Amino acid sequence: MKNPTTLDTDATPRDIDITVTIPLFNEAENVPILHERVSAAMQRLGRSWEMILVNDGSTDGSAAILDQIAANDPHVTVVHFRGNYGQTAAFMAGLDHARGNIIVPMDGDLQNDPDDIARLLEKLDEGFDVVSGWRKNRKDNAIKRNLPSRIANSIISRVSGVHLHDYGCSLKAYRRDVLDGVKLYGEMHRFVPIYASWNGARVTEMEVTHHARLHGQSKYGLERIVKVVLDLMVVKFLYRYSNKPIYLFGGFGLLNIGLGILAGIWALGLKLFGGLSLIQTPLPLLAVFLNATGVLSILMGLLAEMLNRTYHESQDKSVYRITRVVSLRGRETGK
Repeated sequence: MKNPTTLDTDATPRDIDITVTIPLFNEAENVPILHERVSAAMQRLGRSWEMILVNDGSTDGSAAILDQIAANDPHVTVVHFRGNYGQTAAFMAGLDHARGNIIVPMDGDLQNDPDDIARLLEKLDEGFDVVSGWRKNRKDNAIKRNLPSRIANSIISRVSGVHLHDYGCSLKAYRRDVLDGVKLYGEMHRFVPIYASWNGARVTEMEVTHHARLHGQSKYGLERIVKVVLDLMVVKFLYRYSNKPIYLFGGFGLLNIGLGILAGIWALGLKLFGGLSLIQTPLPLLAVFLNATGVLSILMGLLAEMLNRTYHESQDKSVYRITRVVSLRGRETGK
């Protein structure tokens, strides 16, 4: 028997149909039940599959339980973190170690129903690239969890232009190719459908079952809303301005310089026609401040442009993504 904590590096990246990846943090009571339910649901599909369980620095004995499961189930791979790095890092670890053509992330608290995986896959087979779960009848605290979630989902949908009811639902299904090259930080795992949609993926959502938590405690609080909003700002910036940062910084700089010039003209007008000394109004100081801010913003934009070119050229990264290439000779390639 192989060491359950050692990955099989001889396997090809995509020799499995479905990878179910689950982050876990102090879910010792839920892990055995979770493994049993997910395994049963996957066996009923009749397709090749694997399960990747990511231990996000648990301190409640989850590690030993996970190792025991991996030692007895060849479908299971366990990834142990050295510390608690968060759900986004766990999602990335699961993705990095996944060999499936379809990636299905879900929570480890038994609130997602593994039987919904089959329904997600059926929806995916209709021609979609991403199917996002929607916990329409969510079994969480109405004030602490549900209300802030609705507000956050509304903001995300409006800002991103990708309208989903439930970005916070971990249960989703992705075709592997829409996740190629994705790198996530902070709390950005919830924004993957946005990245996919902006890159041409077909995204939809469907209602999924949501159960009340039986064991353990929720790891999320109201402070998460602030993190989500800040991460959303980063996502929007990276999408619109990552390849042309001068448009943002330069535009802001020119606006400030324009307002500074108007403030200076106003101050001169008050002196020449109103008899008001320049030291009797804050307008000259405001003009200097606005112009200085404008110049610094433009310089920051130029510096960002240099960094952007260094990033792409030093790593030979392309600024575009190709779906397929068709020639008159009848040859077609995909990417």
